[in-house]
Amino acid sequence: MKVKNWPLALAFGVGATAIAITLNSCASIPKGAVVVKPFDRSKYLGKWYEIARLDFRFEKGLSNVTATYSLRDDGLIKVDNKGFDDKTNQWKESTGKAKFAGATDHAKLKVSFFGPFYAPYNVIAIDRDYQYALVVGKNLGYLWILSRTPTLPAAIRTDYLKQAQSLGYDVHQLVWTKHDKS
Repeated sequence: MKVKNWPLALAFGVGATAIAITLNSCASIPKGAVVVKPFDRSKYLGKWYEIARLDFRFEKGLSNVTATYSLRDDGLIKVDNKGFDDKTNQWKESTGKAKFAGATDHAKLKVSFFGPFYAPYNVIAIDRDYQYALVVGKNLGYLWILSRTPTLPAAIRTDYLKQAQSLGYDVHQLVWTKHDKS
């Protein structure tokens, strides 16, 4: 096959490769991290309070952050994130979807808030009663500590911080989420 417009063909090839890499990177997890298995999706559904996070642009400046997970009709998980912007004095909300990135009894999911683009969501620690969770993204830039209530027992906090540090997370960079609005 003879290519007449090789710059266009090259651009198309680079673009297709970038898309493939992006889609395949959805299933990534930081080195050394292992997802919870067995994982019970039905126990994970419901409301979670963000206790701490590594800050990133979509959550910058937000307090009172919660995530509510529910089952959609198509079997995917509906994700409702909500947080209070202290600068604008307004609630911000974002709705997305999550699906498993492999076996449905492994806590390795991918979440999308923007069309076909997914980001890794890996639950690497959870208590037996599904009250507290440690969640990581694709690399050491994404970490969340979640609880079913706005507070976290000291023992769980210590344990989750140790786990995160052992993976290479800088836990001193965590933003501890304030919960003072109803």
